[in-house]
Amino acid sequence: GDKVVKGAPLIILEAMKMEHVIKSPKDGVIKKVNYKVGEIVAQGKMLVAFEEDS
Repeated sequence: GDKVVKGAPLIILEAMKMEHVIKSPKDGVIKKVNYKVGEIVAQGKMLVAFEEDS
């Protein structure tokens, strides 16, 4: 698990030929990335398992 700080980029998601940067909402640790590069992401599915720092 990589440590991340609030506002750090977690994922770049491409939709309709536009890139959207998904940023960390809080300081924490990435526990799992649920998709690989190039995979199609299902709507409403969790992209990253994230544990907030306490």
